[in-house]
Amino acid sequence: MKYIFKKYEFETQELAETRIAALPHQEDEEGNRHPSHSHTIVKLGYIFTEQPTFDEEGEILTEGVQSDMYSVDVLWRASEITETDEEGNEEIDYPYGWVSKEIEVEGNGVHTFAGRNF
Repeated sequence: MKYIFKKYEFETQELAETRIAALPHQEDEEGNRHPSHSHTIVKLGYIFTEQPTFDEEGEILTEGVQSDMYSVDVLWRASEITETDEEGNEEIDYPYGWVSKEIEVEGNGVHTFAGRNF
């Protein structure tokens, strides 16, 4: 099974939630929506771009600086986003609204999936 690890930043949490909610879901008999996809999504939120510092008692010495962008990591299951054309060529087709939000980070950033390198 092949997976693709990508990192994203959205202008707001609401936009990220909208994109996540647009991924395939099914509704149960009570009207509750549940993902029907096998992608793994981690909502990192507004991560610190500069970490706060603390003294020995845990009191804040310097405030940290948080990003104004909402971060999300996704481990895409390749089989669910791969399209095959008439000639048998495979192409990854990410869901609407994700490609433009992809970011590049140095190293693995603040999160990784079970030791998988970004």
